[in-house]
Amino acid sequence: MERHILVVLPHPDDEAFSASGTLAMHLSQGSEVTYACLTLGEMGRNMGIPPFANRVTLPVIRKQELEASCRAIGIRDLRLLGFHDKMIEFEDKAKLDGRIEELIKELNPSLVLTFHPTLSVHPDHEACGAAVIRTIGRMPADRRPIVHCMAFAKNHEQEIGKPDIVNDVTSFLKQKMASIQSHKSQFQAAELVGNKKLSDPEILTRFGTERFWTYRF
Repeated sequence: MERHILVVLPHPDDEAFSASGTLAMHLSQGSEVTYACLTLGEMGRNMGIPPFANRVTLPVIRKQELEASCRAIGIRDLRLLGFHDKMIEFEDKAKLDGRIEELIKELNPSLVLTFHPTLSVHPDHEACGAAVIRTIGRMPADRRPIVHCMAFAKNHEQEIGKPDIVNDVTSFLKQKMASIQSHKSQFQAAELVGNKKLSDPEILTRFGTERFWTYRF
């Protein structure tokens, strides 16, 4: 069992598809989880289908959606770090790393989940992962938490091989689907992808496994 897991991701909804089942699984085993979300995704283009958000209301709506997602997963410790969406790569590195370092000192996590620093497609994803890796990389090797990265760039397996952590989260699909559906401004809640409701076999195939790569310092 992991003592305490720190999740560091840049946007509301980043947790939903890639890690919500894993986090629900760890919580069921007694682990503590803290989710540090860098931004409120306020520059996102999706406003709901049909639209119910606008550029002014979107940050508040996405904050509420993130809180609902955390409740669905079972996460009680949500930290909103207040950085600006789509600007993580341009943030002052000392400030960004410092916020992450403060959390690590406070929580002393045994495991940190984040995006891979070069194979996660979105600049915010990769800048977030890079900040986590920089910060933990400065720690003495015997005090570093384990880091599990999420990666999904087209060539990621050619670059880093197969994932060494593959979690079957089929027992936690109720929590995972509720997490995904919490982000109503970003996903058509019942349909998720395409124009029809997903069948149970499709849900199992698409969402029943979560994959991570242990970062090697």
